[in-house]
Parts: sequence; structure tokens; C-alpha cells
Amino acid sequence: MPNGRTSTSTYASEWRGLRGIILVSALCVLCRYRHNTHWTRHASRLDRDFGRKAYGDEGYAREELVAELGSAFLCADLELTPEVREDHASYIACWLEVLKNDKRAIVQAASYAQHAVDFLHGLQKPRAETA
Repeated sequence: MPNGRTSTSTYASEWRGLRGIILVSALCVLCRYRHNTHWTRHASRLDRDFGRKAYGDEGYAREELVAELGSAFLCADLELTPEVREDHASYIACWLEVLKNDKRAIVQAASYAQHAVDFLHGLQKPRAETA
């Protein structure tokens, strides 16, 4: 799993005040799942490379789409329902060009995301069965 470092949201104090600690915890989980999905792309894990050269290019957009879908799949596994934020539309704008130009992009991203989720689930220790 990732190296144990924790990341803090720049919005944490704002969200804590507006929505309460439960939502902040859910947002932290969602952020962690995104980063865990990114983590799986390394050559020693799933070796996922979309040819990213710079922030905002097509390779970047494809990887971000995989990470977002992966985090959504992981949240669904835990029955978490993140809330839509105002800044989501501007954040996903870089994906739109990819989605417009490649009709298969969403299906391919979902496939890569599912592989990442399966990989992450495979790292979990099996639950001890109860008697």
C-alpha cells in the first residue's frame, strides 16, 4: 500500500464546519482511494501508462479518469456516497476532450479502474471467519 504518508485536504476545515466530521472522514477516504488507485499504476504493480507528459494532457486526463472511477468503485464497495462539490465540473474539464475524441475511453478507464480495485482488494488480509 502507499507509504503511510497522510495528505490533508485544503478544504478540511471548511467541510468540517459546514458538514461535520463524518463527511470530512468520508472525503478523506475518497481522496485516499483516488491516491491508492494512482498508486497501482507503477511499473511494479499494474504498469499502467497513458503517455502522460504534462499536467492536463491526454495521458493525465486518462489517468485521472481511472483514479476517479477507481475511487468511486471502492466507495461503492464500502457503501459510501460522496457528495458532489461545486469544483467538480472544472476539475473534470480536462477529461472531456478525451471522452469526446474516444468513444471507448470511459469503458477502457472503467476496466483499468476495476483492475486497480481488484489489485487493492488483493492486498487485504483475509477476514478471520467467526465461529
